[in-house]
Amino acid sequence: MSTDQIFTSYLKCPIGIIEIKAFAEALFSVKILSEDSIINFQEANEVEIIEIAKMQLDEYFNKVRKHFDLPLVYEGTEFQQKVWKEVGKIPFGKTKSYGQLAIELGKKELTRAVGAANGKNPLWIIVPCHRVVGSNNELVGYAGGMWRKQWLLEHEDAQSRLF
Repeated sequence: MSTDQIFTSYLKCPIGIIEIKAFAEALFSVKILSEDSIINFQEANEVEIIEIAKMQLDEYFNKVRKHFDLPLVYEGTEFQQKVWKEVGKIPFGKTKSYGQLAIELGKKELTRAVGAANGKNPLWIIVPCHRVVGSNNELVGYAGGMWRKQWLLEHEDAQSRLF
């Protein structure tokens, strides 16, 4: 896989503007921009993988898609990558706690480390970090803002089915 050139594009969606970054064959960053960082955004150098990602994100926001099928590059520590891969397995409309993920990764004592890794997830929505909640179904820890986490979970009708 060539990682020489980085392609960037933007997508307006119901919760803001999403910045999508990719190499020629795989995504490595999908994040919601903060309102103050949105001064001028314009379409940039796009490749097919970004067009496919935008189409799938549109389908997600229109409740047509429940699972993303995109090639991804995880840029992080080995532990972070393990966490992100586990988070990626949480189905649409379901949630898991940080503690549950820690147990699935081998040790309940890893709960805080799982939370820290989840907070560094560079592939928001695609790797659904919004589906990870606190031990009492609390909506905690979302870099995009708690209102967005709430919106995404309601969009997936997950609020009534926590755990």
